Amino acid sequence: MISADQLARIGEAVSTAGTADALRKAFPGLHFTECSADDVSPRYKVALSVPGYDLYLVSGATGHCLEFTGDLDSATGIVIAAQVDDE
Repeated sequence: MISADQLARIGEAVSTAGTADALRKAFPGLHFTECSADDVSPRYKVALSVPGYDLYLVSGATGHCLEFTGDLDSATGIVIAAQVDDE
């Protein structure tokens, strides 16, 4: 479970730390994955956008594979998707 307050703190940390390794140390027990925003299907809803990144919620509670979720109560981690500059 990730609270709305925790998601906001993660967003702040992404803006300053920017790496999954730093976030794993700051938020033990949560799963963090990094990718490019264009690697994420547009069918998934962004949980939080911060400068340079879109954050998506993932859950590993329903099985052995992670899946995107829109539910903070079932979220066990965050996908940190670096926004792509279209220039």
